[in-house]
Amino acid sequence: MEENNVIKEQHTMQETLDHRLTERNIKPTAVRLLVLKAFMAQEAAIGLADLENRFDHADKTTLYRTLKTFEEHKLIHSIDDGTGALKYALCEETCDCAPEDLHVHFLCTVCNKTFCLNDTPIPQINLPTDFSLDSVNMVVKGLCSDCR
Repeated sequence: MEENNVIKEQHTMQETLDHRLTERNIKPTAVRLLVLKAFMAQEAAIGLADLENRFDHADKTTLYRTLKTFEEHKLIHSIDDGTGALKYALCEETCDCAPEDLHVHFLCTVCNKTFCLNDTPIPQINLPTDFSLDSVNMVVKGLCSDCR
């Protein structure tokens, strides 16, 4: 009986992964499914080096291209938290990465983990008339709950 439940859970997870990719017009490949599963298991943003360590037998170029594909199709977003390496986090399912979808990020100064604060939108920025907004990056720094 337990084995049937495990198989059902695995099947449901596979369907979820496939759906998340196909709804963003990304062809599900073995590597893409594994990388997406890793993102879904994370509570903090992860960098390319983290993925390389997790998938030490995977081709680094393939991992990099997977991240870029995910970012181009708005499945993940990149975060420049000031640590010198971009980190990536899974977007909300309804996110289109438009300025109104942007949110604040939190960098723990002890463990260097970066968290999405999805419920804290970037404040509206009033630009001069002849300026146009492409992106906004707001990082708040402090101690996360694990490091306090």
